[in-house]
Amino acid sequence: MPFVGKLVHYSIDLVLVSTTLAGIRRSAGLTPAVDDTKGTVNVAIKKYLQVGESVIDYISPSLAASGYFKRDK
Repeated sequence: MPFVGKLVHYSIDLVLVSTTLAGIRRSAGLTPAVDDTKGTVNVAIKKYLQVGESVIDYISPSLAASGYFKRDK
């Protein structure tokens, strides 16, 4: 059972890192340079970064609808 706990922990950490990179991309316009990689590694990195984009796309409307956040104009 400790293996499953570590797997969940590391998975959540990876999603948080991907989400942080997506936030950096959206706010500062900086993206990791993944075009130098080839083949399967390039596809895997792009899918990993897309996970962070999906998390932000899912979380942003939820936070905007809550009373704890407001949009800057």
